[in-house]
Amino acid sequence: MASLPPMFRFMTRSVTRPINRPINRPINRPINRPITRFITRPVTPSVIVSAALMVAASFTLSLIAPATAHAERLKDLATVQGVRNNQLSGYGIVVGLDGTGDQTTQTPFTVQSIASMLTQMGVNLPPGQQLQLKNVAAVMVTAVLPPFAQPGQEIDVTVSSIGNAKSLRGGTLLMTPLKGADNRIYAMAQGNLLVGGAGASAGGSKTQINHLLAGRISSGATVEREVPTAIGNTDTITLELKASDFANAARVVQAINRIFGEGTAVAQNGRVIRVRAPEGDSQRVSFLAALEELDIGTAKAPAKVIVNARTGSIVMNQSVTLEPCAIAHGNLSVVISSTPVISQPNPFGQGQTVVAEKADIAIRKDGGQLVLLQAGVSLSDVVKALNAVGVTPQDLLVILQAMKSAGSLRAELEII
Repeated sequence: MASLPPMFRFMTRSVTRPINRPINRPINRPINRPITRFITRPVTPSVIVSAALMVAASFTLSLIAPATAHAERLKDLATVQGVRNNQLSGYGIVVGLDGTGDQTTQTPFTVQSIASMLTQMGVNLPPGQQLQLKNVAAVMVTAVLPPFAQPGQEIDVTVSSIGNAKSLRGGTLLMTPLKGADNRIYAMAQGNLLVGGAGASAGGSKTQINHLLAGRISSGATVEREVPTAIGNTDTITLELKASDFANAARVVQAINRIFGEGTAVAQNGRVIRVRAPEGDSQRVSFLAALEELDIGTAKAPAKVIVNARTGSIVMNQSVTLEPCAIAHGNLSVVISSTPVISQPNPFGQGQTVVAEKADIAIRKDGGQLVLLQAGVSLSDVVKALNAVGVTPQDLLVILQAMKSAGSLRAELEII
């Protein structure tokens, strides 16, 4: 066997060699002692530090050992209950457009917004004055308020036209309050828009690249109010799996209890897992950081086929299998054509020329051959079997539904 590079030899020695010197606290046993003697201790700050060392050691060993199949970090599988984003939205005005704003006669709310804004600034318009604006557009402003956001922090915003503006390119968003679901203001947005599209029109011709009616302002809103996030009020935290799965919930519990001690984690159902955690804020943050880096050997995903009936897209995962079946598929097409027929009267007749239409209807049916599909135990086998039918994606949608009804498609068929 070829020798390892010097860096990996050093890392291997640092993990496997017994160490008797103190690590953050007196330890009289070598660090490579059986793990069953470690997990019996309660969750304390020293246990968190030791667990972090074990996670780092496992990562070091993973550099020189084959990677575990389907292993994912806990932070990719679950979220902490209460740590979530909050949606914000607001109504605003974009000014400074190059004649591509709303047509004020068709969008009276734009004129009303401008008049109200000018009144608040001390500018009174004459009664009955009709504004004809071309460089103003009414927009909706949306943003995502991240967890633990503090007043003064900047977040990105998206600006979208709600009128009949032609383009928002080059516009400036005026100060817009962003409200949450409780109708309270959490941020204020303002800034210059960045639109990823471009377009021009002249003489009845028009050309356009990408979309012109939506733009983005990086760091365009400032947080004004904090959303309380309660994760340290009790002695437990709740983990929620992103996808409900009993097998993954059980494996997460086993991984946590193996590192932090039996009884630390308890699964309530296929999604919710309760974990005992330290009470101090700093200790709890360290505990959550160690939790998120745990590698979980995830279970095999359930077999599923996703079908988009509007676009004809079909996506299937690696768990899909096929049972032997026979398929015959033929296309039925109906062609209707109309041919103009001109009927003229005889010379020196008193009749008139009449234009009539002659309709031709043709029905064509393509004969379909019976194709035998062998059993497929892997995704590549399933793809080869379906390609053997030789049909279009739209026809394959109908075939998959029939195979599911016949019991030969071993997967859940979801139509979106």
